[in-house]
Amino acid sequence: MMIRTPFAIGSTGMATLAMSTLLLAACAPAEQTPAAQDYVAEQTAFMDAFRPYCGQAFAATIVEDNQPSAAWDYPLVVHVRDCEDNVVRMPLHVGDDRSRTWVLTQHGGYIDFQHIHLHEDGSADAVSPYGGQTLAAGSATMQAFPVDEASKKLFVENGLDVSITNTWTISFVDDQTMSYKLSRPGRIFEVHVDLSQPIDVPPPAWGYQQ
Repeated sequence: MMIRTPFAIGSTGMATLAMSTLLLAACAPAEQTPAAQDYVAEQTAFMDAFRPYCGQAFAATIVEDNQPSAAWDYPLVVHVRDCEDNVVRMPLHVGDDRSRTWVLTQHGGYIDFQHIHLHEDGSADAVSPYGGQTLAAGSATMQAFPVDEASKKLFVENGLDVSITNTWTISFVDDQTMSYKLSRPGRIFEVHVDLSQPIDVPPPAWGYQQ
């Protein structure tokens, strides 16, 4: 059984993943402004920061959660599974629940961050994909992703109106720690990933093939 996550309050086979990718592309801004072009260097450096860890898995720990849930009382593992030219995919395993994958995609002047949630049979969850896009250059060690319009619509359609003010932040706290943080008024959820010691790679996330 898949446990909904605080990210949304929430990879079928590869076909579902491909469909999700097409949906994300359709929501992307059509043109790149001169200001956005200036963001490329910092955002490229941020994406490149994942490459040393590609193919490895790491233990993670919840460091802040102001609305704790027993659903998260399991070992957390982040698998930096894929590092393509402009895409990084990182399944997040919560115990035996392998439903979640974080996807970072760099476009011309912004980075798109999406959460893909698939059931054990590979079918997409009703609240998937969701996420946001950078609105500023950020830095080589931190990028913030305010919720995008497509995700706001999805949240409202599924009774998750509280999530329409979400911002997700991914950062490298230091050379041994990556942070994933969800924030909105009244809600903080943060996970730290220990990059200092790789662990055994977990089974594939649901919906992915070896």
